[in-house]
Amino acid sequence: MGRWAPRLVIATAVLHFGWAFAQPNAWMDIVRDGVVGTVVDTEADGYWPREASVWFMAAGVTPLALGTLTRHIVRITGRVTAQLGWYPLLVGVPTAAMTFPATGS
Repeated sequence: MGRWAPRLVIATAVLHFGWAFAQPNAWMDIVRDGVVGTVVDTEADGYWPREASVWFMAAGVTPLALGTLTRHIVRITGRVTAQLGWYPLLVGVPTAAMTFPATGS
């Protein structure tokens, strides 16, 4: 599993980046408006879809960083460190608690 864990995490990041552009998104609006400063004004029409598109893509950086770092560690030590599991939990559990409704609906 040692050599597969980093590959699977990197594959997850690649899928995350791919889905950021494949899902309904606001990338064309962002590009049409010149990219720079297009996700700043919270009162602008289309702000929330733009913000969601940018943050979904940006969130792919975390698994990419974890995967490449783990690949490096596996090459040096021959094993996967526990941090590969703990870091996503430390980010994911509080995020889920803050963003998902308590009712599950």
